[in-house]
Amino acid sequence: MNLVKKVAHNTLIQIASKLISTILGLWAIVIITRYLGPAGFGEYTTIITFLTFFAVASDFGLTLVTAQMISAPGVPEKKILNNLFSFRLVSSLFFLILAPVVVWFFPYIAEIKFGVLITAVSFLFPALNQVLIGLFQKKLSMSRDAVAEMASRLVLIAGLIVIRNMGLGLNGILLATIMAAGVNFLLHYVLSLKFAVVRWEFDWPLWQKIIAKSWPLAVTIVLNLIYLRADTLLLSLFRRFEEVGLYGATYRIVDVLTTIPFMFAGIILPILTANWLEKNRAFFMKVLQKSFDFMIALAIPLAVGAQWFGGPIMLYTGGQDFAPAGPILQILIFGVAAIFPGTVLAHAVIALDRQKKMIRFYIFTSLSSLIAYLYFIPRFSYFGAAGVTIYSEIMIAIFSGYCVYKYSRFRPRWSVAAKSLLSALVMAAFLFFFGPASQPPIWEVVWTMTVATLVYLVSMYLLGGIKRTDLDRIFRNQDGPPTEGSATYTGSNI
Repeated sequence: MNLVKKVAHNTLIQIASKLISTILGLWAIVIITRYLGPAGFGEYTTIITFLTFFAVASDFGLTLVTAQMISAPGVPEKKILNNLFSFRLVSSLFFLILAPVVVWFFPYIAEIKFGVLITAVSFLFPALNQVLIGLFQKKLSMSRDAVAEMASRLVLIAGLIVIRNMGLGLNGILLATIMAAGVNFLLHYVLSLKFAVVRWEFDWPLWQKIIAKSWPLAVTIVLNLIYLRADTLLLSLFRRFEEVGLYGATYRIVDVLTTIPFMFAGIILPILTANWLEKNRAFFMKVLQKSFDFMIALAIPLAVGAQWFGGPIMLYTGGQDFAPAGPILQILIFGVAAIFPGTVLAHAVIALDRQKKMIRFYIFTSLSSLIAYLYFIPRFSYFGAAGVTIYSEIMIAIFSGYCVYKYSRFRPRWSVAAKSLLSALVMAAFLFFFGPASQPPIWEVVWTMTVATLVYLVSMYLLGGIKRTDLDRIFRNQDGPPTEGSATYTGSNI
């Protein structure tokens, strides 16, 4: 199987499994929101968001660093994996022990502080998963990650149903979350044994190298978190928990949507890294352009379609109590649209090993966003938070594009974006006349969403945004010839 077939096969498996996981994740959100209500879900969101800051602080960008370090030719893969895993364990334990201590200095009710204490352990498991996911990305075997994720989602659903039926409240929901996270890690570890037996190993010179490679990513990720999650944390300090719950429910939908670009970029990163290191610039440019086009072609119709489907989605997610969250999703979706191409460009910066050059841009975006949050959230609540989030995502996408251009001279072509916009306008015309009502039955939402998607795809095909040759490469059993050398392929194969 040549590279394009392998990437396509891997991507299609992930898309299918991610679709199933997304459905299960939405089911979990439906159970939690309907069981806890806006105020209770606001408390749940506050606990998870608070812990997220500490979990991300311990991250050090090790998913990306793992894929990058073990993609270099001739490296001792097993040794690097063991040390990355051990480093991750130490950093995660430190920060997650710190979280329950720090939360006692915040003006939260006792339920929030106790929730942080018991839930901290659940963040250790996904922290350790990141190194294993980096291994799966390098091996183009992300289907293993998909299996573990789907299984853990099923465990979560079962746990939530039991908790709801027993009436165990918020703490019961948190315990179900811990159990699902533990199952997720166990399956990731077992499924990684085909490629490596990851265990504790301490090699100080290698840890120094890991720190040197990861600290720019760690800084940018923390800064990224400030402009992405400070909104929810500040909402919990300035506004009522009901408002936090509405915004948090919307952000759960956003989180589901943004798994798509991160999943895709994770597959592409090892390919970009290997080809840049081997100076195969033509293939690097072509993969990056195709990836950029794909993300744009998904982002534009998503943003347009949400103007009709945002309200029904929130209504069916949380029930009538969460119907006011529909307009929040209609605004936040434009931030999601910026994340799609921005994620590909940000991963290209990592492939170029220019993470440090992005730090000043993240500092500017984070500080300006934080100031804006402090001004707009007390005055405009979740609408102010959503507006600032859009600003921050657009700025990061622009800065990432600038950095990629400066160090690789990659300048994206916008022909597919123009065709996508025209196709989305055709779809919008259909929805203008046949779109769902404000509180439609579920069958109306399903059929209008399905037809709208087909209208967009057909328009893209007729305009040449989707080419028959691209479809043939994915779905027909045709392998192109590799170039000289075993690690890279020519642009004609993608």
